[in-house]
Amino acid sequence: MRKVLTIIFLSLHFFVWAQEDSLLTSQVAENLDELMELWYIRNPQDTFISSIGLDHKLDTPDSVIVQRLHYIPTSIPLTYNYRVRRWIDFYLKQEEALPTFLGLGSVYFPMFEEILDKYNLPLELKYLPVIESAFNIRARSRAGAVGLWQIMYGTGKLYGLEINSLVDERMDPYKATDAAARIMKDLYDKYHDWYLVLAAYNAGPGNVNKAIRRSGGKTDFWQIYPYLPRETRGYVPGFIAVVYLMNYATEHNYYPRNVNFNLVADTVMVNDTLHLKQVAEVLNIPIEELRDLNPQYKQDIIPGHIKPYPLRLPASKVLSFITLEDSIYHYKDSIYFHNNVIVSVNTRSYYARGSYHTTPCNTNTKGKVKLYYTVKPGDTFGFIADWYDVTIRDLKCWNNRWSNRIHVGEKLVVYVPASKVNLYKQINNLSFDEKQRLTGTPRVNTSKPKDPNYVYYQVRKGESLYTIARRFPDISYNDLMKINGFTEYDVRHLKPGQWIKIKKKD
Repeated sequence: MRKVLTIIFLSLHFFVWAQEDSLLTSQVAENLDELMELWYIRNPQDTFISSIGLDHKLDTPDSVIVQRLHYIPTSIPLTYNYRVRRWIDFYLKQEEALPTFLGLGSVYFPMFEEILDKYNLPLELKYLPVIESAFNIRARSRAGAVGLWQIMYGTGKLYGLEINSLVDERMDPYKATDAAARIMKDLYDKYHDWYLVLAAYNAGPGNVNKAIRRSGGKTDFWQIYPYLPRETRGYVPGFIAVVYLMNYATEHNYYPRNVNFNLVADTVMVNDTLHLKQVAEVLNIPIEELRDLNPQYKQDIIPGHIKPYPLRLPASKVLSFITLEDSIYHYKDSIYFHNNVIVSVNTRSYYARGSYHTTPCNTNTKGKVKLYYTVKPGDTFGFIADWYDVTIRDLKCWNNRWSNRIHVGEKLVVYVPASKVNLYKQINNLSFDEKQRLTGTPRVNTSKPKDPNYVYYQVRKGESLYTIARRFPDISYNDLMKINGFTEYDVRHLKPGQWIKIKKKD
C-alpha cells in the first residue's frame, strides 16, 4: 500500500511539476524551431563537429553536478535541485540546438561580456538569451517581447530603443544587449538578489512584488516560487541548467557547431532611403544573410533620409558598397519603393508601406508648362528645386523618384508657371554659378584654405565623409566630424570641390 501511495504521490508531483514549466518549455520549443530555420543555421560552415548519435542521457550523479556548479566562478548562486535537473535533461535532448547554442556562444558572448562588464554585472548573465530566445534574434513571445533579450515594447521605449513601423532596435543585438544590461542593473538595485532579478526580468517587477506580498513578505525565490506566474517558476531553474550545460557540454558529448554567422561584420552608415534587396542584388549577398545581419529593419527598409542608420555588411563587401553606392541607391528604386507613400510627421517626411495620412504630389498643373532639365555634375534635388522655385517633394513626385540620388545626363520634368516660362527655360543652359546667382546663393567655396596648421583635402565627386576617412590611416569618420565641426546635416550635404580639414600638421 505504501508503495502504491508513493507511486501516486510521485505521479502527481511530476504532473504539477510539468504543468509549472509547460508554458515556458512551449515557448522555448517554439524559439528552438524558429532558430533552426534561420539562414546562418541552415547554411553552416564546412567544419561541423557532429554530436548527434552520441549518448546524451543525464546519468551523471547529482553529487558531480553539484560539484561542477560549485566550481563555476560567479556571484549568482547556482542552486541544484530536481527542477534544475529536469531542465538539464530537457536541453540535453536538443541534439540539433545545443551544438548550435555552443557555436553561437562564440559569436555573441564576447559582445555580451563586454557590455555586462561595462555595467559591472555578472558575466554569467550572457547565458540568459538561451532560455529567453534560444538565440533566435527575431524571437517574439505571445506577450509581445522581442529579440535576443525578449524586451517588451514599453520597456524598450523606456530604455531608449527605437521602435516604429520600420525599425525595431529590440532586434539589434548591440543596442538590445545594452538595454537589457541596464534593465538588470536597475532590477538588482531594487532587489539585491539575482534570483529575484531574473524572475522580475521575465515576469516584471509587479508580479514579483505580488508574489512577495502573497508569501507573507518573504524575499527568497524558492519561498515565493508557488506564488509566481507558472512560466516564471521554471525560469530560474532553466537559467541554472543553461549555465551548467554551457560550461560542461563536452562532459555530455556535445561540441560547438560552426555556424555561418559573423556578428563582427563591418558597418557603413546609410544616409538615404535604402532597401536591403537593393544591396543584396547589387553586391550578390543572399538576402537572408543581409537580414540576419540587420534584423532591426522590419520591412527591409532603412529610412536613412531621416538620420544616418547603420548597415552591417560582410567585411568582404564593404569596399564594393562604397564603390557602387550611387548605383545601389538607384537600383530598382522605382520597384522597391513604388508602393510607398510619403508620410508627413513633424514637418519631416519618411517612407513607409501601407495606408497613412499623406501629403500627395501637387498634381494640379493648370496654368503651368512642362519643362525638362538635364542633370549636370554637382546637381542635387535641392539645387534644382531652388532654381525652379518648386518643392523637393513635388520635383520628386513629378519624376516618380523616392531617393535623393540623381544621375548626370538624366532629364527631369519640372512644371513652371506659364507666365514665367521664358525665364525658367534658360536655366537648363546656365552654368552652376549663374543658376546660384539667380537664387542669391553662392557656390561652395573651392578656393584653397589658408590655415597653415592643418592638412586639407578637396572633396571629389561621389565621395562621402566615410570614404574620405578610409583614404587616411589612423583617421576615422568621427575624427573628421570633430575636427571640421560637422553636424549630420553637413555630412549629408558634402559637395564636390569643398575643402575639409583632415588633421593638424605635425
